[in-house]
Amino acid sequence: MNSRFRTETSAPSASLGRTGPATAQTRNSNGLDQFFSSLEGRDTLSILDFSGASQANVSFITNLGHRIYSEDVLSSIDEVFGSDPEAHSNPVRIEMFLNQVLDFKEEQFDGALVWDVLQFLSPATAQATLDRLFHILRPPSYVLAFFNASEKITSIPSYHYRITDSKTLMLSQRGNRVPTQFFNNRSIEKMFQRYESIKFFLTRDNLREVIVKR
Repeated sequence: MNSRFRTETSAPSASLGRTGPATAQTRNSNGLDQFFSSLEGRDTLSILDFSGASQANVSFITNLGHRIYSEDVLSSIDEVFGSDPEAHSNPVRIEMFLNQVLDFKEEQFDGALVWDVLQFLSPATAQATLDRLFHILRPPSYVLAFFNASEKITSIPSYHYRITDSKTLMLSQRGNRVPTQFFNNRSIEKMFQRYESIKFFLTRDNLREVIVKR
């Protein structure tokens, strides 16, 4: 198992965390609220976090009595695919990416915080990621994902997502990236067609929050 960007945590640790850009903002999230509501009444669950190791996320989730596994998936995208657009459609590179970030046992997780990662993957890689995620999630479990809802935007910010409480996030910007495609409701539903259900929240700042049930 490649563990270069992976962090498994079952108790708070002061050594975890990454220093991000100074630019940060706080936002309320209905999707996050729904995600944590789905965990209520369940003990010792395993949650996969795509935003990289964060003391805030570790503390919040372990204080609920759950385990957190952290993957800095954006860093893995840069490492595996680089700056070559053709690499994003290369089956060998896609398999390398999946093995680097999602090399887990079948039905190992009870939820996944995917954040904004899917919009920076090629259509083929995004679908392969969700197919692999389907197998490592244990039903009933939920996925939280974010998509920019603007059709005309050519560059969008990416973020570190830090959990303040069950309804609030602190976003630290990691720079701007070019989205691989525009995601409308239909295209998002198609990507998650193997999953049981999907619910959308459209925010005032053109962000689609999506909560999906496995």
